[in-house]
Amino acid sequence: MKETSRMEPLRIAGLGEILWDIFPDGPRFGGAPSNFSCSTAELALDAAKVFIASAVGNDPLGNNALTELQTHRVNTVCVQTNDRDTGQVHVKLDQGGSAHYQFAEDSAWDYLQWDESLAQLAGQCNAVCFGTLGQRHSISAKTILRFVDSVSNDALRVLDVNLRYPYVSNTVIENSLSRANVLKLNNEELPRVASLIGATGSELQMMEALANHFRLHTIALTRGPAGAVILSGDELSDLPGVSVDVVDTVGAGDAFTAAMTLGLLRGNSLEKINMGAIAAAAWACVNSGGTMAFPEHIRQKVLGGH
Repeated sequence: MKETSRMEPLRIAGLGEILWDIFPDGPRFGGAPSNFSCSTAELALDAAKVFIASAVGNDPLGNNALTELQTHRVNTVCVQTNDRDTGQVHVKLDQGGSAHYQFAEDSAWDYLQWDESLAQLAGQCNAVCFGTLGQRHSISAKTILRFVDSVSNDALRVLDVNLRYPYVSNTVIENSLSRANVLKLNNEELPRVASLIGATGSELQMMEALANHFRLHTIALTRGPAGAVILSGDELSDLPGVSVDVVDTVGAGDAFTAAMTLGLLRGNSLEKINMGAIAAAAWACVNSGGTMAFPEHIRQKVLGGH
């Protein structure tokens, strides 16, 4: 990926759901695009202007969501308000801290509408990150795909497939993959996505098949405690995870994606990108919930030179 000029801040957008994770001990702000946007903004600081395009309800959770985003340096000019409830998901944690989700239906983020503010943002983006869950409703799906289609040809179009049953559609996955040039998925999602093109074999073989079929610039596979693999053309980085005392895994994958996106935009080496992304994900695991600040040593791993 061509290195982006550092004379002006990068412009990066998250697209999709804004919601509150309802844990047994109370609500915490979340949603993969929200987590991605907050992590990107916290990691980049003044090096990027980070936006989110989504919708909230005209309710206390919606107002609180806007406050949370702004607290984490995310620009909310493209967050719409409608008459649906702000999104919620009930989260249960297993003994290892892994999260399981039950999503509320018919939420505000399902009704994200195309408008002039989205068109302007899309035309200015150096990178956009979008997922499949945010496209569970036809209205939001149409808007998200139009946004991705509207970014410049040299922008990063990062797909985090984020499969959440029962909201899994082959059509949504394929429509998204056909527009992406960067793919991030985990070791449970890889076989499911690879099966769409009949790819089997080792993890690397499935990654290579997906990269070739959909002409992906970069594909990243996260493996939890086992680390991550990033494939970019003929380059490969396969690194182990960082041993930490896990509080919960909510937002870890989104922190990885945020760090990877920044590393790609800055033209860092693949090994440095992977090291920084794994470090960011590990830090997310020792913090409760999906949004957090990052210490300077993590930022340096993510943003540091080549």
